[in-house]
Amino acid sequence: MKRILRRHSDLWHRKDFLLSVLWGILLLGAGMVANYAAGVYATAKASNAVTDIVLDFLPVMNVDLLFIEGSVVFILFLVIILFLQPKHLPFVLKSIGLFVLIRSFSVSLTHIGPFPEQIDFSPGSITKLIIFPGDLFFSGHTGLPFLLSLIFWDDRRLRYTFLGFSVLFAATVLLGHLHYSIDIFAAYFVTYTIFHIATLAFRKDAERSRMEHL
Repeated sequence: MKRILRRHSDLWHRKDFLLSVLWGILLLGAGMVANYAAGVYATAKASNAVTDIVLDFLPVMNVDLLFIEGSVVFILFLVIILFLQPKHLPFVLKSIGLFVLIRSFSVSLTHIGPFPEQIDFSPGSITKLIIFPGDLFFSGHTGLPFLLSLIFWDDRRLRYTFLGFSVLFAATVLLGHLHYSIDIFAAYFVTYTIFHIATLAFRKDAERSRMEHL
């Protein structure tokens, strides 16, 4: 515990670290605003559903527990990791903010209606501000854990843990028919590109994340 507190003390006393975290929070906040606007717009403009070769053969399963509670566990796990390894905080915040912004732009361009056969999903008051019936392309549940696996790639345990979350959530939204299969398939390719954009755009933060002595 003393070592962890020392890490925090060393970093939070650095002006460049504080400013970087602040910019990360602002970027993430802008992403959440854009996500809400895009989700509302795409849902209002949603057209008819389309057929899907994968969903046509998959039975609809009740995945509400994994979809909501699983997401909460994922977020708590990430918070714990960032507390234990605060050096990653600026790059993670900025990368997620960029991810949400790009996904929001993508959602605003795509207005396909939800698949007709899906679980009866009733989001809570907070969830309604984040998840919308029309925000389909590309899957955030699949892409975000994959993004984190790329960020923590040098740590084998975290790499495979986040990859596991990604595969689990991909299966969850498919079995619940909450996403089309193309939303899942494309998420990995788009997210991989976002990671490399973030690495170039936030080079100093990416380098700090890779430094072993922090």
